[in-house]
Amino acid sequence: MSEAGPQAGDRALTGAEAVVATLLGCGIDTCIANPGTSELHLVAAFDRIPGVRCILGLAEGVVTGAADGYGRMSDRPAVTLLHCGPGLANGLANLHNARRAATPVVNIVGDHTIRHLAHDPPLAADIESWARPVSAWYRSASDPATVGADVAEAVRAALEPPGRIATLVLPADVAWSGGATAGGPMQPPPPAPAEPETVAAAARVLRGGGRVALLLGGRALRAGALAEAHRVAAATGAEIWAAAHNARVERGRGRHPVSRLPYAVDEALAALAGLDHLVLVAAAAPVAFFQHPGKPSRLVSDHCAVHTLVRPGEAVEEALRALGDAVGARPVPPPDPSPPAAPGDGPLTPESVAALLAARLPEDAIVADEGVSFGRRLFNLTRDAARHDWLQLTGGAIGLGPPMAAGAALAAPGRRVVSLQADGAALYSLQALWTQARERLDVTTLIFANRSYAILRTELANVGAAAGPIANALVDLSRPAPDWVRLAEGFGVEAARADTLAGLDRLLARANGRPGPFLIEVVP
Repeated sequence: MSEAGPQAGDRALTGAEAVVATLLGCGIDTCIANPGTSELHLVAAFDRIPGVRCILGLAEGVVTGAADGYGRMSDRPAVTLLHCGPGLANGLANLHNARRAATPVVNIVGDHTIRHLAHDPPLAADIESWARPVSAWYRSASDPATVGADVAEAVRAALEPPGRIATLVLPADVAWSGGATAGGPMQPPPPAPAEPETVAAAARVLRGGGRVALLLGGRALRAGALAEAHRVAAATGAEIWAAAHNARVERGRGRHPVSRLPYAVDEALAALAGLDHLVLVAAAAPVAFFQHPGKPSRLVSDHCAVHTLVRPGEAVEEALRALGDAVGARPVPPPDPSPPAAPGDGPLTPESVAALLAARLPEDAIVADEGVSFGRRLFNLTRDAARHDWLQLTGGAIGLGPPMAAGAALAAPGRRVVSLQADGAALYSLQALWTQARERLDVTTLIFANRSYAILRTELANVGAAAGPIANALVDLSRPAPDWVRLAEGFGVEAARADTLAGLDRLLARANGRPGPFLIEVVP
């Protein structure tokens, strides 16, 4: 391979051109990027081979978080472009969240030339050791002749059910050298069907008496699968719960509702107390987010038998349909509640904000939820809002909300994204506001500005830690308090502040009635 870059007259594809051509051939048309020197030949190839929309993120956590939101709403991967090992490392927290959400993502991580790595330059790093924990598939390209096939395999791996992260390292000399060819698309395997014996065993449990619940996760929370779960529940008396943290729930009027397991350990234990059987549907057995002194890790009692109907990556809706047939279930229409009325004026509480959102959420909106402490009760209180999709923080690494909202808006143009955002968590990735402004994305952000890491104030009590002045100072954001209106405006996003329910109502109408991003600082 040449160390001098592409030469005049070399009109075989370069490695970089083969990467772009392969992405397009595999149906990948969105790249979310924060590139550096090692990636510049790939950056230039996007001009020579048009068709990929390139989105700039000002920080790698924005890039990977936006790829997560994009993949959740499109069910296909965006490609991220990251600068060497440290660039990947900066994006790892939101790749952790994406892995927990089973989101398809393709990472391309640029690197030094293969020869230059031998000299241990400053950005040289053990990329593989950082990538492996979040990647189901990993490869470092070594030859422009095969880089197209590498990209095609990465896309196939990302699309393997239920959705995975694939990471490809692209050395600069592989990108700039000629002799490359585009790879053809590779078909991922279809979701595996549930075994008939497994369906029959679940049917026996549901018909056997006692208190039984279905716990739904993953694609069991899409509208079709929820309808099948309600059919089963109506025929057997089983309860239906959603897992506490989910990638995407299709809900609202005209769809079958589902309540989410509580985050708080005592509330979750109470919800599941007395269960005889728990049937997992693309979900894991519930455990506490953290263990607290004197409280269990598992949220079901030893008395409760746990069964698995279908695992993530298997054919969820089909398994529920087969289970419904096995128990003789008939179709159940969704409830038809009247649209909720907007509340009057008053203080801003989780309950009043939930009531307002239930009344004002636009039809077919997307809710990106990183509301943490203030926002925790909003989900179950907005079940009768207009039809919408609800996206959550899945892996617990805060800082996902603003970029996830941006990625969802990129994937679903024409649908309003309403981002419910804790102020402390938003500070991890507020650069996403700039991307929202640059791309004119239809995102309404509600910053719940309680001026603290309020969740940690609660957890201090939960873990039995006596809080003194140092502990209180370490969870306080009021000295000085971030000014979210000025921060948003500095990134090009129109913003305003609401300290009453009527004021929030007016600002929601203003934000949701116009194109582009708008931020509302909600001061309880």
